[in-house]
Amino acid sequence: MMFSGLTGGSSPAEEDTRRKTSDEKDGAADESATVAGEEQHDNGKTAPKEEATTAAGATSEEEHPFFHYYGQLAHQQNMLQDHTRTGTYQRAIYENPSDFADKVVLDVGTGTGILAIFAARAGARKVYAVEASDMADCAERLVRANNLEGVVEVVKGKLEDIELPEKVDVIISEPMGFLLVHERMLESYVLGRKRFLRPGVEPKMFPSRGTMYFLPFSDYGLYAEQYAKAQFWSATDFYGVDLSSLADEALKQHFLQPVVGAFDPSILISDQEKPATSCIDFETSEVSEMLDITVPFEFVVNTTTLLHGIAGWFDVDFIGSHKTITLSTGPYTPFTHWHQCRMLLPEPIAVNKGQTVEGTIHMVANEKFSYTINLEVALKGTDVKSSNVILLQEQFYHYLQGSPSFSAE
Repeated sequence: MMFSGLTGGSSPAEEDTRRKTSDEKDGAADESATVAGEEQHDNGKTAPKEEATTAAGATSEEEHPFFHYYGQLAHQQNMLQDHTRTGTYQRAIYENPSDFADKVVLDVGTGTGILAIFAARAGARKVYAVEASDMADCAERLVRANNLEGVVEVVKGKLEDIELPEKVDVIISEPMGFLLVHERMLESYVLGRKRFLRPGVEPKMFPSRGTMYFLPFSDYGLYAEQYAKAQFWSATDFYGVDLSSLADEALKQHFLQPVVGAFDPSILISDQEKPATSCIDFETSEVSEMLDITVPFEFVVNTTTLLHGIAGWFDVDFIGSHKTITLSTGPYTPFTHWHQCRMLLPEPIAVNKGQTVEGTIHMVANEKFSYTINLEVALKGTDVKSSNVILLQEQFYHYLQGSPSFSAE
């Protein structure tokens, strides 16, 4: 993902760099509605008070650290070398030539300009490549080096501030964060449609829609790993100091982290053909619809085990006039830099094969360019339930590979 000025993008590099960037993210909001307040859960946990707003409005690097982050070639390289990502975008554009031939194209958050170059080579008459970070200067150099300066015009600035000399026929972008919505650049993408798409034409956006998928999982090893980290704070004689008064807070903080990384699909404990889903149609959705998302679910468990949480990932579809091309980040598909996401429950639920679990995943946009997720899971027909609050911006990258830590009868 590149940077258009409204929000950040998806760019997992080294874990420590990424977490530092995520922790620094703060921003103002310009457009519509606030959803604020605390939410009480059945297990007594209270969601942090967050305002759900659009992520526009940051005017400096201090307010929006992605001005700096996306201005670095190292982070752009991480995304470019995701060959599933880059190759799928190229296929989607090149295999739908009539959608670009002699068209005016807007690239929202162009980064190095790679997508703008693809569009130009597919026959676009003009491509406006918008980039708010200093990477715009590198994009201009690549455009000139590839002899496309007569077609691609790099526009440095925030999407809500810039003006274009004409309306556009097609909008392209790579606006996805992990779990699709993290970092909230989807709002920028939709704003580009509302501001610059030519009136009277059918919206043509690449990608055209995004879908989140969710399934329950069991992973004894991952749960034990997170729990063990918090146990450090149970020490009553750490160099003579009693740390145990912080043990409960430590446990809460470790379990509010979404775990981002690839996993073996064998940890999924319900029919993998029947996930819970939530779809965002970029060609028709309003920004306000992205600020508060509720995903109800009901899963039939296919093994006797402990349910440790809910796993998620996403697809995006490029619906062209000739072909529909899909980019998937699921556990069954080639690796991408988005990985998958797991949301743990501090108190797992014991389930038997054939039982049904139900609940909701309530996602509220927050001021950290991300989402606060309230996860509620209940064993249908019983009083057994568990819940958690997950802060997507506090992601923990889990790169360990190998056989899954899965145990079932």
